[in-house]
Amino acid sequence: MNEWIDELIDLAAAGERAVLVTVAGIRGSAPREIGAKMIVTATQTIGTIGGGQLEYQSTRVAAEMLDDEMFALRSFPLGSATGQCCGGVVEILFEPMADGLSGWLRDLGALYGQREPTIIATRISRSNPAKLLVTAAEVFGADEEQAEPSLVSKARRLLAGKPDAMRDVQEFYEPVVASDLNIAVFGAGHVGSAVVSALSRLDCNIRWVDSRRDIFRKVPPNVRAIEAAEPALEVAAMPADSFYLVMTHSHAVDFDICDRILGRRDARYCGLIGSVTKRRRFEKRFRQHGMSQPEIDQLICPIGVDGITGKKPAEIAVAAAAEILKVRERAVAPVAEDYPDNVLPILKEY
Repeated sequence: MNEWIDELIDLAAAGERAVLVTVAGIRGSAPREIGAKMIVTATQTIGTIGGGQLEYQSTRVAAEMLDDEMFALRSFPLGSATGQCCGGVVEILFEPMADGLSGWLRDLGALYGQREPTIIATRISRSNPAKLLVTAAEVFGADEEQAEPSLVSKARRLLAGKPDAMRDVQEFYEPVVASDLNIAVFGAGHVGSAVVSALSRLDCNIRWVDSRRDIFRKVPPNVRAIEAAEPALEVAAMPADSFYLVMTHSHAVDFDICDRILGRRDARYCGLIGSVTKRRRFEKRFRQHGMSQPEIDQLICPIGVDGITGKKPAEIAVAAAAEILKVRERAVAPVAEDYPDNVLPILKEY
């Protein structure tokens, strides 16, 4: 997730010194992925790079660098240096932000606000450091000498695919791209609020819909709350391959929403809160409307991963969030052809 951008901009605007701490390289097992970040100030730590001792030691290093002007790259062997059993080696990039709002961070904030897909390209070199932002059409934060064609072309190749952060010797590329996990939650009652609270911690975009006035209270940054007189009409606003959770105060409204979702034929997941009895009643009405059985079979009701039977809002929220993640992971799981016969992954059917 990219909350660190706004956090860092706010700290710089307030004149508070900070160090941006980033996982810049991994060999072997590690607690977090390349690109994981946290921010260290004199009084707080924001975010996490995971790993207990790794994070503790990195925080200490960052605190000692608050007045520095130059970045540092340090390696942490997780066995010998931190007493952890992962056994890998993690390289951490420490970037002091001691001079207020830097140009690259200001530009990144603007691009992120405009939802412009961007690659942060960093040359980790004390003799020739560089930090530039590369979009499909422009390059920000670099003079002609820094914006080497090879650096820019590598960034754009990464941007053209499904980008993940990557390290290439002294070059470090980090995507800042809007999440493609799009979720619509219909209903802002106790369960709906708990579900949104759980899902909003993921790297996702949420449309939260309810027909009741002044129903929304605390709305997380990656959530758009919508008061709609006819919630079912909001189904059309979602992109293809979206995930839907339906849990309004009215079974009639639930039915209309599910009818439109299933009628689109492009939902990744359509979850309806309720019992097996509710599902059977909805199935009967769908058939009366002429819906085919394969379309009806896309409806998930009751919702939630197997084995969690609690009915408290927080329990339902955890179970529903886990089910969405399970469906999503299954969609991106590597196919068998990518592996030799002796190292096939175990793929579970959902």
